[in-house]
Amino acid sequence: MSLYFFRISTGRYSGAADQPYEFDDRAAAWSEMTEVCANLLGGIARSMKPNAKWSMELLDEHKQPVFRISIMGETVS
Repeated sequence: MSLYFFRISTGRYSGAADQPYEFDDRAAAWSEMTEVCANLLGGIARSMKPNAKWSMELLDEHKQPVFRISIMGETVS
């Protein structure tokens, strides 16, 4: 089992988790990360401003990024 930390870049939950989560492997860690993001997505999208970016990263035990999911609102014209 490996230790991982979640880090969110923007919003009221920004920052890295102090307590690690244990997952069997990277596939299990990715699965959990996508589930957590899916649960947060509605609230994020409703409060996102134009030209804003939100991201969640999964960090390894040394707090180095392993995975990142980003959402960006862009003004096109």
